[in-house]
Amino acid sequence: MNTADLSKAKLLSEQIAAACGTPRFYREQKAPVDESVRLFTNSPMVAACVEILTSRADVSGHGLSHSRTVAIDAGAIILIERGSSAQSKRLVMLAHLAGVLHDIRRAGKDHARRGADEAEEILTGFEVTDTERRAVVDAIRNHEAFQPCVPLGDPDAQLLSDALYDADKFRWGPDNFTEMLWDIAATRNVSVASLLPYFPSGFESLREIRKTFRSVTGKRYGPDFIDRGLRIGEALRAELTGMYLPDTSAEPD
Repeated sequence: MNTADLSKAKLLSEQIAAACGTPRFYREQKAPVDESVRLFTNSPMVAACVEILTSRADVSGHGLSHSRTVAIDAGAIILIERGSSAQSKRLVMLAHLAGVLHDIRRAGKDHARRGADEAEEILTGFEVTDTERRAVVDAIRNHEAFQPCVPLGDPDAQLLSDALYDADKFRWGPDNFTEMLWDIAATRNVSVASLLPYFPSGFESLREIRKTFRSVTGKRYGPDFIDRGLRIGEALRAELTGMYLPDTSAEPD
């Protein structure tokens, strides 16, 4: 793997993404996103979860940046749908815990179930009720794409589950090509050229994800994330194909 090539391709993806503009969610819902950031930053329990995640040498997910963004967006979705009462802020805190921990067992198969089991062990030592802990665990278990979603009987638990799923799938938009793709490439030690054949099937997965958003807010803003991601991916694929794959269209002499 040529790390210089990966860095160059990542920079190109960021430039393409910048030209595509900021997703509507961040422009139209700036206030709840900012409030979610504030609550995330000021929560001792969230900070403790972040410390646990960063201290785990065996964690191989999409990285802390991914988990933090998922947590903050999940919290913002709850604020949008429930307002900023004390009860909704408590639910936001649970969403932050779920977001930080949701990919703690990302490496390997069945990561949502295994991550939920791990999160349950971690949260046993936290100042949350059994009901709150179960809601976080159920949300993590329900967050994997293209897997059955288990309906939850409690409206708060259901919103938490839906918000975590939607915030995680927001990342399948621009972040898919500016961050996640390069995290995977670096972890698996693969070249830029070897990634290119997987772009078409990746685009199909994005189109399927576009149909799966669960919360009212996710259904409103999720497709915009995915559409921007598709535009970035298609432009990136064209640029990288010209840079890293030989031109076989010319006739031999």
